[in-house]
Amino acid sequence: MIRLVLIALLTLSLHGCTNMDITSMSRPTPELKIEEYFDGKVYAWGIFEDRFGKVRRQFQVEIDGNWDGKELILDERFLYDDGERDTRVWTISHSGTQTYSGTADDVLGEASGISDGNTLNWSYELDLPVGDSSWRVTFDDWMFLQPGGVMINRAYVKKWGFTIGSVTLSFQRADQLKEAPFSL
Repeated sequence: MIRLVLIALLTLSLHGCTNMDITSMSRPTPELKIEEYFDGKVYAWGIFEDRFGKVRRQFQVEIDGNWDGKELILDERFLYDDGERDTRVWTISHSGTQTYSGTADDVLGEASGISDGNTLNWSYELDLPVGDSSWRVTFDDWMFLQPGGVMINRAYVKKWGFTIGSVTLSFQRADQLKEAPFSL
């Protein structure tokens, strides 16, 4: 019995450590350059699911981006289905041929990203408010630009290396919409 428990724990710990590989996930087109995609107004719609797949929150985001040739500033305004509002302002630099780095007030240290084709993998750590306290978690974001300009983002939220939830977002540039879907 102890052997079965140990095997189950080992299997769970190995499953929590698996990483996706960007080169096997990406497609050559359409090419994603976040400094171009997010330059201007972008809208997003998303959900947060717990580790059991139950949708816990829904939200929308209005993003004002400005690329000055060196830095991309993203002013993100969130509106959650329960009426809560939040803001995050990113400062992102293209730090190499396929790499990005960024900071935001609620992000601990520096976020890092790597791009390939239509894909960006973006990783960062933050203290996530949960009730009256907060949990230190890591975000493993995967963004995929699709034909037609829609970008799909799947983020895995982890604590101690285990996935505790996921965020799914759909982005659309304002210049590809007939009218603004909302204003925050």
